[in-house]
Amino acid sequence: MSSVFTTDHDTIFIGGRWAAPASGKRIEVISPLTEQRIASVPSASREDIDRAVAAATLALNEGPWPTMTLEDRIAILQRWRELIVEHSEELAQLITDEMGAPITQSREIQVANPVLIVDAYVQTAREYPFRSVRRSSNGQALVMRDPVGVVAAVVPWNMPASLIAQKVVPALLAGCTVVLKPAPESPLDAYLLVRLLEEAGLPSGAINLVVADREVSEYLVSHPGISKVTFTGSSAAGRRIAEICGHDFRRLTLELGGKSAAVVLDDADLDVVMSSLRLGAFRNNGQICSLKTRLVVPASKQAEFLGRLDAMVSSMPVGDPHDDLTEIGPLVSERQRARVEEYIRKGSHEGARLVRGGGRPAGLERGWFVEPTVFADVDPNATIAQEEIFGPVVAVIPYRDEDEAIAIANNSTYGLNGAVFTTDVEHGVEVARRIHTGTVELNGNPSGFLAPMGGVKSSGMGREFGPEGLDPFVELKAIGISRELAARL
Repeated sequence: MSSVFTTDHDTIFIGGRWAAPASGKRIEVISPLTEQRIASVPSASREDIDRAVAAATLALNEGPWPTMTLEDRIAILQRWRELIVEHSEELAQLITDEMGAPITQSREIQVANPVLIVDAYVQTAREYPFRSVRRSSNGQALVMRDPVGVVAAVVPWNMPASLIAQKVVPALLAGCTVVLKPAPESPLDAYLLVRLLEEAGLPSGAINLVVADREVSEYLVSHPGISKVTFTGSSAAGRRIAEICGHDFRRLTLELGGKSAAVVLDDADLDVVMSSLRLGAFRNNGQICSLKTRLVVPASKQAEFLGRLDAMVSSMPVGDPHDDLTEIGPLVSERQRARVEEYIRKGSHEGARLVRGGGRPAGLERGWFVEPTVFADVDPNATIAQEEIFGPVVAVIPYRDEDEAIAIANNSTYGLNGAVFTTDVEHGVEVARRIHTGTVELNGNPSGFLAPMGGVKSSGMGREFGPEGLDPFVELKAIGISRELAARL
C-alpha cells in the first residue's frame, strides 16, 4: 500500500521562501508498484531557474553563509543530520513510494547514508586546509581555498536522498550556495530534505530547490551564473553536460554509469561471495551504478557458482516494496522495465544461457516488476556484458586463468567499481591494483565515505568523499605575503 506521507507540492524553494512557480506546468510522480499517480510537483521553467540562480548568487555575494566560520556551518549541517534521523521513517517511506526501493533498504541504506555522509564530511572538513602558509626561497604565500561559487547539484532517482547529501554537504561546507535539481521521478524526498535544512537554520538562498524536465535542466547547467556542476546519472547525459560545461570552462564532477566486474578467484570462499552479491549485485532492484553485474568466475567452478547463485536469488522475495520481507521490488518506471526486458531478449538472442528469471514474476500483474535474471556462459563482448542494464540482471562469465579474468574485468568502457574475492588478501590487493576502475572492494569490504569515490573511462570524472570530495568545491588563491606575516600566520 502507499505511504501516508506522499502529497502534492505547489511551490518551489527560492531565496529562503516557498514560492509559486512561474508557470502552472506540473510533474506527476507515479508509483512503480501501483502504476498510479501518488503526487505532483511544479515543473520549473527557465524563469524559475533564473530566479533560483539569482537567489544563490545573492546569498554567495551578500549572505552570511560563505563568511560564517567552518564550525558555524558544521553546526547547521549537524542539526540537519539530527532532523534526518528524527524524520527517518517518513523519508524512507517517501523513497519507497516514489522509486520502489524495498523498505528495509530504504531504512538501512537510503536514509542511513545521508547521516553517515554528514559525519564523514564534517570530519574531513575539520582537517581540510582551507587556509595554509607556504614558504620558499623566492616568496611566501597564504594559500586560500575559497568557495567555488554557485553549484548546480543534479541528482538521479535511484539513490535520491544519499546523492542529495553527497553533493549538497561538501558544497555547503566549502561555503558555496546551491541550486538543487532532483529527478522528476523522485522529487518528494528532496522537498522533505530541503524543509529540514530550512528548519536547521540554513540561511536564505544557500539552497534552492527546482524540479525540471530535460530541456530546463540543460538550461540550469548552462546558466552563466553557475560556477560548478555536480551530476550523477547516465554516461550519455554526462557527456551532454560535459559538452555544455566545457564550452564555458565550468567546473564539473561526473559520477556516471558502470558495468562493474566481480572477479572470483579460484580460492575464493563462495559463502563470502554470495553474502556480498546479495546486495552487491541486486540492491535497489538492480538500479545502482556500482553494482557488480559481471560475475567473472573460474570455468571449472562455474557450475558450483551458478548453483549457489541460483539458491541465493531464489531466497530473495520479490513483491510489494513496502513489505519488510521484500528484497526485490519494481523498477522505477515502465520505460525502465521495457529497457531491461529488451536487454534480456538480447542476452538470449546473442547466445547466453538463461539460468533463471527472464520474465515478469507470477502473481504480480500490476507494478513494473522484472524477475531477477541470471545468464551464464556469457561472451565478454556480448551486449549484456558491455552495456549498463540497470535492472536485476547479472552475467556470469567464465575464465581459464587469472590474466584472462583481469582482461575480462578491464574489457569495458566503464570503470566505476569492481570486486575481488580471494582468501589470499595480499594477492587480492595486487589483483585489485590491476583492475582499471575507481573503486575495488576486496571480499565485499566497502571503502567508506572517507575514501575518494568516482570513475574512470565512461564512468565519469572527478571524485566525491574524503578531501578529494571537497576539492571540487573550492577555488585556490595564492596571496603573496611578507616573511613577517608568514611567521605570524
